[in-house]
Amino acid sequence: MTFSGETGGAPSLIAHEMRGALAWWRDAGVDLDFADEPANWLAQPPAAVEENAGTAPRPAFREPPRTAPAAAHRIVPQDGLPADLAAFTAWWLAEADFADGAPSGRIAPTGTPGAELMVLAEEPEAGDGDALLSGPQGRLLDAILAAIGLSRDAVYLASALPRHTPAADWPALAAMGLGEVLDHHVRLAAPRRLLVFGGNASSLLGHGTAKSGQTLPQIYHEERGLSALAAPALGSLAGRPRGKAALWRALLDWTGTETT
Repeated sequence: MTFSGETGGAPSLIAHEMRGALAWWRDAGVDLDFADEPANWLAQPPAAVEENAGTAPRPAFREPPRTAPAAAHRIVPQDGLPADLAAFTAWWLAEADFADGAPSGRIAPTGTPGAELMVLAEEPEAGDGDALLSGPQGRLLDAILAAIGLSRDAVYLASALPRHTPAADWPALAAMGLGEVLDHHVRLAAPRRLLVFGGNASSLLGHGTAKSGQTLPQIYHEERGLSALAAPALGSLAGRPRGKAALWRALLDWTGTETT
């Protein structure tokens, strides 16, 4: 017998030990492995049996049956969303499916329907009290509006969520129908232009989250003559000079504003 471990006439340690073990059994008269009964080597092995006599065979492991995921609960009422802006706002501020049902901290939109511009943020700022975007994000928004010749009083300002919601589950909210609610809100506000801050909000309106600075789907143009622009979230713009510059160029192209 030869071993693969033997190279150059010098056996390796493991080959030497194996040969010694075989020689010990051969000298003891055991050089074959045999049984009195024939064995079917191709047969399936029998089920395992407990060592204690009289016990039943151990059942084979089976994966638990997979159940279909439960359908997401819909935010939209069965009888439809309120048909006028005042009733919609009251429903939106009280709807339990928003913001984990908590009524505190909810901020109502401001402005009147038919405004020149509707500004849509993802959510109120953490420190907002009576007014939406009353902190650093709001000051940045005021500067952006002033650059295109508008003031906050002249726009309709709203948010996709009624209160500040850290780590909101946006995919779950989309599955619950938040996009439909948001689209309905835009239709009731009926602005001439729509500026959306934040990829989570713009994606609910059918816009890719990676396409900030581009116009939203032309469905708004075709149905109501509404032009919409997606922009990065106000919170992320604060520390991004390049992002501000890119947004400024997009706003100039969008509004046709001339630089001075």
